[in-house]
Amino acid sequence: MRLAKLLAGAGVASRRGSEELIRSGGVTVDGETVTDPARDVTERNAIAVDGSPVDHSPTRVVYALNKPAGVVSTARDTHGRPTVVGLIPSDLRLYPVGRLDADATGLILLTNDGELAHRLTHPSFEVPKTYRAVLAGKPVGQAALNALRAGVLLDDGRTAPAKVRRIGKHTIELTIHEGRKRQVKRMCEHVGHRVKLLERIRFGSLELGDLKPSAYRRLTDGEVKRLSAEGSGRRGGSASRSAPARSQPSSGRPAAARRASRS
Repeated sequence: MRLAKLLAGAGVASRRGSEELIRSGGVTVDGETVTDPARDVTERNAIAVDGSPVDHSPTRVVYALNKPAGVVSTARDTHGRPTVVGLIPSDLRLYPVGRLDADATGLILLTNDGELAHRLTHPSFEVPKTYRAVLAGKPVGQAALNALRAGVLLDDGRTAPAKVRRIGKHTIELTIHEGRKRQVKRMCEHVGHRVKLLERIRFGSLELGDLKPSAYRRLTDGEVKRLSAEGSGRRGGSASRSAPARSQPSSGRPAAARRASRS
């Protein structure tokens, strides 16, 4: 197994963060500093990050969180804003799976499994995400819906066709499998509608359900297996839906600060 992949699977950081960590000289293999993320290693090798041994087989956890507005989707924030990681007390190093804008709300996943996070967010795996958007301006017309379904040309290229349905005069549900910056907002602006409110209601097979803002819950083994299957490289088709997320109160903060993910 490649060193970066092993570190990601061990929850040290995302795959990209693990690669950067290795290149910076922070990782040793059997006491030797290694700077090549593609270095082949096995679980028999003694691997350490900044001098701390890496557990090759940590407990894998995945949490569903209903992100409220004003909270950023990062492990840490240089401006001191609240982060999604801070909403879940855990002794494990967690980091978000993908991102939501600070003013957006809804379902976001947090995990210590970097490999799973990579599979769920990389566009090549085509894991669908569904958003509910309240739009400004005139009522949403058929021409706007057709344009979104066909794909629109943005400054970073044409989007893949989206699944869209109108659920109110100014409200749509839109499903995409790409992950460009501010993609939903830019797509809607392209067809003449500014997004007033944006909420993610589904990530792959997992639904937000009745999970309250700032509340979270740990996913069941079955839900994690379904998510893993969705990130296994399958193309096309819609994933089966899981049971809606159940609300769990989130109280307190981690007892001790943990070093943040370097992703």
